[in-house]
Amino acid sequence: MIAYNRTASAARAFARAGRLEEWIHLYLLSDGNNVPFSEGLKLVPRHYLGPVDAPLSLFRRCCGPEADMKWRVDATHFENKVQRLMAAAANDPDMPPLIICYRFSETDGTPEFELNDGNGRYEAYTRMGRTHAPVIFWITEKAELEDFQNRFGWLLNGQPDA
Repeated sequence: MIAYNRTASAARAFARAGRLEEWIHLYLLSDGNNVPFSEGLKLVPRHYLGPVDAPLSLFRRCCGPEADMKWRVDATHFENKVQRLMAAAANDPDMPPLIICYRFSETDGTPEFELNDGNGRYEAYTRMGRTHAPVIFWITEKAELEDFQNRFGWLLNGQPDA
């Protein structure tokens, strides 16, 4: 029996047991406080990979106060959240994994990552100088899964807990 916990270690244990999707929804419906994302993921079958330690340089935020963000939020609220997360990450090396979608760009077909859950953690990690973080990838289309495995399979290979 695996007990839910919000940590990357627990997500890895669920993944080893073939229950990563279960962990994702448990997290999003509780500690992650992201019910709409959980509901959206349940609409169609998805492929889930990880968690793996991935280079943060592959990703960028899509949520924040900047004008170019897909999901804009209040600057003060975002800054306060990042400061809290920096303090938490300094004391807890086992934070929840980032949850990232891999797909083809609608404009030119190039691969892209969208950071769906963990924008504040991502910002906290980068400000702290971290280069890697635990990540769960989700992919909807089979062709995109194959493309991910061809281009980024190195993230999954050699990871002891992937």
